[in-house]
Amino acid sequence: MAEQRAQRRLAAILAADVVGYSRLMQQDEPGTLATLKSRRREILQPTLSKHHGRIVKLMGDGALAEFGSAVNAVHCAVELQEAMATANEGISRDRRIVLRVGINLGDVIVEGSDLYGDGVNIAARLEALAEPDSIYISGSVYDQVKGKLKVAFDDLGCQVVKNIVEPVRVYRVSGAPRVVPAAVKAITNKPSIAILPFTNMSGDPEQEYFSDGITEDIITDLSKISALGVIARNTSFQFKGKSVDVPQIARQLKVSHILEGSVRKVGGRVRITAQLNDGASGEHVWAERYDRDISDIFALQDEISEAIVKVLKLKLLPEEKEAIERRSTTNPEAYKLYLMARHYSVMGTLRHHRVIVRMCRRALEIDADYARAWALLAIGLSIQRFGGESVEGGMDAAERALALDPSLPDAHAAKGRVLTGLGRYDEAVRELNIALGLDPDSYEANAAAARCAVATHRHDDAIEYLEKAAQVYPTDFWALGMAVQAYEAVGDEAGAKSAARRALDRIEKIIATEPDHGTATSFGVTALVTLGETDRAMEWAEHALLLDPDNFNLNYNLACSMVKARRTDRALELLSGVLERAHPDGLRWLKVDTDLDPIRDDPRFKAMLAAAEARLAAANKTGSSPAS
Repeated sequence: MAEQRAQRRLAAILAADVVGYSRLMQQDEPGTLATLKSRRREILQPTLSKHHGRIVKLMGDGALAEFGSAVNAVHCAVELQEAMATANEGISRDRRIVLRVGINLGDVIVEGSDLYGDGVNIAARLEALAEPDSIYISGSVYDQVKGKLKVAFDDLGCQVVKNIVEPVRVYRVSGAPRVVPAAVKAITNKPSIAILPFTNMSGDPEQEYFSDGITEDIITDLSKISALGVIARNTSFQFKGKSVDVPQIARQLKVSHILEGSVRKVGGRVRITAQLNDGASGEHVWAERYDRDISDIFALQDEISEAIVKVLKLKLLPEEKEAIERRSTTNPEAYKLYLMARHYSVMGTLRHHRVIVRMCRRALEIDADYARAWALLAIGLSIQRFGGESVEGGMDAAERALALDPSLPDAHAAKGRVLTGLGRYDEAVRELNIALGLDPDSYEANAAAARCAVATHRHDDAIEYLEKAAQVYPTDFWALGMAVQAYEAVGDEAGAKSAARRALDRIEKIIATEPDHGTATSFGVTALVTLGETDRAMEWAEHALLLDPDNFNLNYNLACSMVKARRTDRALELLSGVLERAHPDGLRWLKVDTDLDPIRDDPRFKAMLAAAEARLAAANKTGSSPAS
């Protein structure tokens, strides 16, 4: 009998999966199934047919499709995600059907109507890597589609994926709806602008904080003009450090104009160049170079805003002009110190927060009415108190910030952060809702809201806040590290692994230059355990403890990782040291942290907890510890 050879062909494979499927089914099985059937019938099948795709198989929580063209596959995926985003409008966050999509171009084995092989497996692995609402493609797909579609791509480097021998080059389609938020669609009927991150031309990476701060303040100023639509910071900053194709970015963000520029700060002088480009043609419609003393920095920012208003023929209302000119400080030295402190605020170690507190206090010595500095000081003190380093919890600083500027989002976020630490969750939620209402894209507001949501076990809300915070600062590992826990709490294993991979990517870059960064390393340990790399995680843990043995956050986070790795004795050993010096804020968090749920019934843990509570009660009675 002649040997029967397997039939093979080259195909573009699209794998799609529903985020949080198990949770949705647990909440409302009939409703979830009905919605899924409707989405397949009204969105998935028509979109696939339009782009010449074939459904290979449908699973309860996903689908596998085949295309003869990589271009068709990616075009289909983009339209699919856009249609899903539209269908989710008006639906509560915990009921939305959200997809992850992975696409690969490769050799597949054909068996009847089904497909097998690495070509399929890689697509499935990319889908598991992908963030909610996103599309990940392999390098083989990217080679076929680059320059052929009106979307951009973020190079995520080579990724090691399960059961695939060679690392896979991965790209994220950055024209997907998670990159272009729904808020963008609402501003297309009026002049609109994206302010790209100004380039630091100072020749000193340490000055990056200053160029980023200038960009953020211009975004804030222009956002106060009702006649102009302004793209949020987290969207604009995804283009930081990348080559600029103005028409492509304008199409992607659906804006009429792009502002770009550079900052050079040398000593007491600052040079800023700014140019406004037409989004359709890419041509300059206005450009200027400013060479000023640093003391003129605020007037310079006002001039840039006024020039854009004039060029775009916008109507600037008197109250808007007043709002732009009203600044939290008019002292350039205090402003510089605040920008430096804010730069450190997302670095994540207690020693960085000591720097933040020191810089904010210095800024406030210069200008005691600097509301933004008071708000950041409040956050720094709250974090120090959690780590047992400060008796002062930040409430006075937060209240001072609000008294100076009740409309400052960071001030409400700071108070919400402090209230969460005190266990006053209902009050915290009220403050955080105000902060998010004032600035939905604020890192401080989203991070504080996420922390409160985790503490009160509203993990679906926490995921949304954490993913937003992770977008705002692409170097921040804390939000993605916390997202691992939130995804696990709602039963979304794929989401937890995706967050862990993204967190690990950021963490590895940090510890490559700062190997003693204990907090980053501790979140890296959690990510490695989540990804099944337990041996590597244990190596990281022991190395971190050698370098930074007294770091409260490091020891606490490592204890949580040991619980996850089922190394209970080591977890309890670490927690023993943590509980011996925990302040009330830290103890409150420990009581609600779902990472510790597997050991809550362990008699040793109960005894440690009781001893810590007794210690704090006795200290509070004698006045030697901060009041709870």
